[in-house]
Amino acid sequence: MKIIVYAPHNDDEVLGVGGAIAKYAQAGNDVYVCEVTSGKMYKTLQAEARDAHKILGVKETFFLNLPVTELRNLHISELNGAIGEITNRIQPDIAFIPHKGDMHMDHGEVAKAAMVALRPVSCPQLKAIYAYETLSETEWNIASPDNTFNPNVYCDISKEIELKLEAMSCYKSQVKQYPHPRSLESLKALAMLRGSTICVPYAEAFVSIRTVL
Repeated sequence: MKIIVYAPHNDDEVLGVGGAIAKYAQAGNDVYVCEVTSGKMYKTLQAEARDAHKILGVKETFFLNLPVTELRNLHISELNGAIGEITNRIQPDIAFIPHKGDMHMDHGEVAKAAMVALRPVSCPQLKAIYAYETLSETEWNIASPDNTFNPNVYCDISKEIELKLEAMSCYKSQVKQYPHPRSLESLKALAMLRGSTICVPYAEAFVSIRTVL
C-alpha cells in the first residue's frame, strides 16, 4: 500500500502520525510525507525532517515550500494545485490529514486542500482518510463542536513509540522542555492516554473522515 501524510509544518507528521508511519513502513508499505510550508529556518527544519523520516522509514518527502502562516492568503488554485500534484503522483491508498479544527490556520487550509485532492474522482483507489491530532494545536483552539477532536480510530504503537520519540528528537529546533506540549514527555504521555483507551501501552488516535470497505 501507499500511505501519504500531509504536514502543514515540519514536525506535525511526527507529532501526529510518527508511530503509524513507522508501523506501516516496517510492514513493507510505502510511506510518503508532504510538508507544505517553509519559514526562515527552512534549511534547518528540512534537514531535521529528513533525519526524522529516515528513522521512521519514510520512502520520500516532498517539500512544497509555501509560506508559513500565509496559506489563507494564497490563491486557492496555488495551494490546491501544489497538494493535488503530489497526490496525483502518489495515488495513495491511505491518507492522513491535519484536524481541521486546530488552532493554527495553516492546518485547516491544508486539510481542506487535501480533501480536494483526495476526491474519489481523482483518487478512486483511496480506501481511507484519517485526521490526526497535533500537540499545541489541536487542544488549544476555542472549544466548540466543530473544533473538538473526537477520535474514533486508534493505532497501537507500543512497539513503535521509541522510534516516534527518537524521530521527534531530531527536531532539535522544535522540541521544548516539559511541561510544554511539544516536549518528549508530553508526546509520550499523550500516547499513553490514547493507549489506555484501547488497553495497550501506547497508541495514536485519529478521526475517520472517509472509509471505503
